[in-house]
Amino acid sequence: MVAPLSQLVASNTFQNIRLVATDMDGTLTQNGKFTVDLLQALTDLAIVGIEVLIVTGRSAGWVSGLTTYLPIAGAIAENGGLFYQSGSETPLALTAIPDITRHRTKLAQCFQQLQTEFPQIRESSDNCFRITDWTFDVFGLNPVQLQRLEELCQVQGWGFTYSNVQCHIKPLGQDKAVGLLQVLYKYYPQLTLEQVVTVGDSPNDESLFDASKFPLSVGVSNVLHYIEKLAYQPRYITDAAEGKGFCELAQSLIQTSR
Repeated sequence: MVAPLSQLVASNTFQNIRLVATDMDGTLTQNGKFTVDLLQALTDLAIVGIEVLIVTGRSAGWVSGLTTYLPIAGAIAENGGLFYQSGSETPLALTAIPDITRHRTKLAQCFQQLQTEFPQIRESSDNCFRITDWTFDVFGLNPVQLQRLEELCQVQGWGFTYSNVQCHIKPLGQDKAVGLLQVLYKYYPQLTLEQVVTVGDSPNDESLFDASKFPLSVGVSNVLHYIEKLAYQPRYITDAAEGKGFCELAQSLIQTSR
C-alpha cells in the first residue's frame, strides 16, 4: 500500500535521512528539463548536509558531465553500470566487462535481432556514449511489445528494462539497486540503509523500491502510471509529479534539517 509522503515526513525516520538516491528523467526533470527550483533544491540539500546521488539509465557520457556541473555527490550511469564521483575524473566500474569492444559488438548483435521482429525500433541518440548497455527509444511501444522485447533479450542472455524514455539491453543482474548498494558500501560505510531514501518514477526504478534493500522509497506521483506493473512499489508517494515531486521531498528534508 503506497502511503502519502506526509506520513514519512511525520515519522521519526525522516529526520535521520542523510542521502537521497534518485532517478533523473521524469523524477528530477520537469517536461524533460531541469528547473531553477530543482537546482536550488539540490543546492539547499547540500547546504544542510544531505547528499544526493543520481541513479540513472542515461549514458556514461551524459553522466560524466552531470557530476561536473551539478551540486551532487555523484551519479550512477547506465542502470548500475558505472559510478562517477564528483571531483574524480575516473569512473568506478560497477559491472565487470573485460573486453568492452567485444561487449558492445554483442549488444549490437542483440539489437539487430530485436529489429527483425520490431523493425520500427531505433537506437537512442545517446547510445554512442554508452559502455555497459544498449538503448533504443521506448516511444510507440505498448506493454505487450515491451514484454516480448524482454523475452527476446532473455533468450539471447541479456537483461532488459525500460523507463519513460528508453529501453535498455543490459548485462544480466545489472540494475540500479545492485549498483547503488555497491556505491553505498564503498563510499558511505558510515550510513545505514535507514538513512537513505530512494526516489523514482518508472519500471526502470523498480529495484530501488525493493523494501528488502531500501526501507525508505518515494515515488513522484507520475509513477502511478506504472504502479500496477511494478512488483516492487514505492513505500511513499509525493503529491506533485516529476521534478516538482522531487522538490516537494527536498523541501521537506531541508525544513526538517534546519
